This record gives sequence, C-alpha cells and structure tokens, in this order.
Amino acid sequence: MKADPAGVLTGVHYLDGDKACAEGGLAAGCRFFAGYPITPSTEVAERVSERFPYMGGMFIQMEDELASMAAILGGSWAGVKSMTVTSGPGFSLMMENIGLGAMLETPCVVVNVQRGGPSTGLPTLPGQADMMQARWGSHGDYRLIALSPNSPQECFDLTITAFNFSEKYRVPVLFMMDECVGHMTEKVVIPEADKIDLTERRYTKKKPGEYLPYAYGEDLIPDMAKAGDGHFFHVTGLTHDERGYPDMTWEMQEKCVHRLIDKIDKNVDEIFMIEEENMDKAEVVVISYGITSRVALRGIQLAEQAGMKNIGRMRLITVWPFPEKRIRELAKKVKAFVVPEMNYGQMVLEVERCAGGQCKTILVPHGGGTVHKPETIYQAIKEAYK
Repeated sequence: MKADPAGVLTGVHYLDGDKACAEGGLAAGCRFFAGYPITPSTEVAERVSERFPYMGGMFIQMEDELASMAAILGGSWAGVKSMTVTSGPGFSLMMENIGLGAMLETPCVVVNVQRGGPSTGLPTLPGQADMMQARWGSHGDYRLIALSPNSPQECFDLTITAFNFSEKYRVPVLFMMDECVGHMTEKVVIPEADKIDLTERRYTKKKPGEYLPYAYGEDLIPDMAKAGDGHFFHVTGLTHDERGYPDMTWEMQEKCVHRLIDKIDKNVDEIFMIEEENMDKAEVVVISYGITSRVALRGIQLAEQAGMKNIGRMRLITVWPFPEKRIRELAKKVKAFVVPEMNYGQMVLEVERCAGGQCKTILVPHGGGTVHKPETIYQAIKEAYK
C-alpha cells in the first residue's frame, strides 16, 4: 500500500463505499471539490479533504448545495476535473444548477448517496427513490448519464468511469449510490495510476480569437477552452448559438437543445452497462440495481432451491440512459420481469414501458430504511411463474 507519484493510493484496502468513491475521484484526476455536509455522504467529502493537501487539490465547504453545484461548474470551466457529493434534500437543491450544467455542457460528477425520503426522511438509512429525479429533476429537455454501483470496489471503479463519461460527452454525470453501498466496508483494490484508463478533456486547438465555445463536428460534442488561456468566449444558460451568445428563437432552441439530447441518445450503446447472468433460457428475469441487486441474488437462490429454473438476472450499472433496446429484446422471450427496488415504483416504469405488454412486469417495492427481505423477492419470482 503506497501512494504513487500521481498521488493515487495504490494497493489493497479495506474501505467503505464512500471512501472508495472519493479515492476513485482522486484517481480520475479530480482536483476541485465543493460540497456541503449531509448524511450519509459526508465521508466522501471528508476523505477528499484529507487527501487533497497531498495532491494539489482544492476543497471548499460551501454554504449550501445549490452553491456547491455552481462552484463545481465554475471549477470545471477553470480547467480542472470537479465533483460534489450530496444526498436527497441536497440533490433537490442542486437541480437548478444541474440543468445549468447540462445547458453549458460542463463535465463534472455529482454523487448522490441516497437515503429514505421525502423531505428529511431517514438521514442515516438507505433508499433508492431518487432514480427518476436523476433523469427528470431539472426543468426542460436534456440528457444526462447516471451510474449505480453495488459494492465499494465499484464505487472506486465506476467513479473513474463517471469522470471519463463526463469528459467524453461534456455532461454532468450522476453517481447514484445508496446508504448501504456507501457505508458497507469491503476489499477495494486500487491499481497504480498508469494502469488506470482516463479520458482527458478535449481542448480546442484554435488560436485565441478563433475559438467558438459551441462549435461542433460529427460527434456533436464541442471542444472546450479554459479560463486563462487567452480565449474570449461567452457561456450562458440561455438558449445560445455557436458563439455562446443568447438567441431567443425557436429555430435555435431546436438546434441547441436537440443536440444536447442527440449527443447522448446516439451513443447509448457505448454508454450503457449492464451485468447479466443465465439469460439464454431465462423465463423470468430479475432486474435490479445498487444494494438491491445483492439482495436479489439470495432471492433467486431461494427460488432455485424451490425448484424454479431458468431465472435470469440483470443488474443495471448504467441506469440513465436506460437500456431500452435490451429490455425490448428480452420482453419477446420471457414470461415476466421482476423488479425489486427500494422505492414504490420508479425504474419499474421504464421496464414496463419497454416491455410494451409483451410480458408481465412485477414490482417488488420497499420504502427504504432497510433492504428487501430475500423471501419477498422469492415470492415475487414465484408469482411470475404462474
């Protein structure tokens, strides 16, 4: 266990998910963090604040979460990889500036360690009820990317992936943990820095005076410039042209906003990640994410011990954009989807929509505070076979 020249803490560790997420951000090159303490995410901020002095990073505790989100947008435009962390109430406060980040096309990572809600809810206990907010929380049309880890190791690995996606597609990426994954402690292997694949920011090669902040090519993603490099550019949350200047016409709205959607939708196959098992002959498929995916494994085992066969398992790693194409393919072949989630029905609505009535979709709800009982998931699988 040692720190390599880049400051990455390498080797085998025993870390909880929050701390592993922090280390993933550091390994990805994050050097600016702005946030406000909130249970159960504060350990991410604490870890970053402890490590930044040794890595040349800047940590700032803001007055609230709305300001925190604004700060990381500014940090990113200043030229550094930036992140923040929060939980349910803070996630709500960040939504206005998450929308600003989508319109400005600002690469950054927002970690949400979910707890039970609404309102203050269950500050120290788990939930998974912010999943639709991650997609629809800010006003207007836009697309973001959201990932969901189910282990401390993935908290490290997928935080790096989140930063890579944010840089590649110039978009805020949401990292949707839950309290259980954030606070569980397991083995985490951190490779040396030169073994970690990083996507670096694509800066403009234009000379000062020639750069247009929203000029783009075939991949629909504009190059960036950073403050201090001599470029003159304007960015605004208003609908804007390639110069970044406001343009209040419906034609520009169509051109500007449609591209925010297309740059994600046209790259879904490169973005979405799922984990599948026993899908070849599956009659029933259990779809889950986060901590619930680990509980679902035991529910499937109980069903198999009871004599049920051909049970497939799908774990959503990328939750947004949703793997619509794969769900539609499976809906033609299976009897039912069983969807356990720690809410009263969110991602199940997407499964049901994509299934299109071709098979049953069975929700296994849970209000949060604890995880599902495996027996409850087993009973839902049993119902699916009827």
